[in-house]
Amino acid sequence: MSSPPTTLWRALNRWGFTYGTGKRRSALKERDYVILARRRYLRQKRLNRRPDGTFIRPEVYLDETFINRNHSHQFTWYFDDDGPDVNKPSGKGERLIVVNAITHDGWVSDAKLVFEAKKKTGDYHGQMDWGNFLRWFIEQLLPNIPENSIIIMDNASYHNVTEETSFPKSNSVKEDLRKWLDDNEIPWGQDLLKAELFALCKTYEPKPKHKIDKIAGAAGHSVLRTPQYHQELQPIEVCWGVVKNYMAKHCDFTLQKFRDNLPLAFSQVTPETCRKLIAKIVAEEDKYWEEDGQIDENQGVDVD
Repeated sequence: MSSPPTTLWRALNRWGFTYGTGKRRSALKERDYVILARRRYLRQKRLNRRPDGTFIRPEVYLDETFINRNHSHQFTWYFDDDGPDVNKPSGKGERLIVVNAITHDGWVSDAKLVFEAKKKTGDYHGQMDWGNFLRWFIEQLLPNIPENSIIIMDNASYHNVTEETSFPKSNSVKEDLRKWLDDNEIPWGQDLLKAELFALCKTYEPKPKHKIDKIAGAAGHSVLRTPQYHQELQPIEVCWGVVKNYMAKHCDFTLQKFRDNLPLAFSQVTPETCRKLIAKIVAEEDKYWEEDGQIDENQGVDVD
């Protein structure tokens, strides 16, 4: 399936055919719905900045990752006479799921959650899902972040669980469709077929509300989601890289060493690390903002 002309035009501009500095990573980022999501996100981020670049409200970045016991570097030193064979297990070993958050001041205190994947014992049951995420969010994140924070997360499915609504389904009877329209003060005609009634309802269907947004709002915070395909706008992604790199360098393939190394790996991410990463993210946001504006201004302009 071919891409729309505007998508291709934007992508070519990003890749340097018109602007020499454009180096966008993926054409997916140039699709209209992604650009709109990015623009909404960047607008909210920019509204949180003072003229001197400092933040009006604290910003909290959260994310989840996993680390396997046998996570190690591919390369190793060895004697030529012995060859490159090392006593490295063939499997990945036990997997730990890790959840945490950062601010400008480093890791959020007492927000780290670590539990073993696919293991049915303990407080968490082997996977990161809506129930586990909600529990961590309420018990470990909200009590430990600054007041009036902006909580920034990606679009994982368990971040986006929506509230149940009374909006009618396509198989609802006509009376239910009419009642919903009446309840929402939307006029309808007696001669409308069921399909027409449902289409009218869909026209006024409210936007789904995320459960986590309501919970955050009740605690005095707000939630902001990064646009799709934009991992580079999440500084905590680099923090995970630092943690995993330490784990790989100090791996001896034992579960005890694996668990002992984890606190040391987290200590490699300091408040200064987070400040530098967030400053880099702000620069990337500014770059996107300017590039999107420049491309929008030049759309439709003939270039010889």
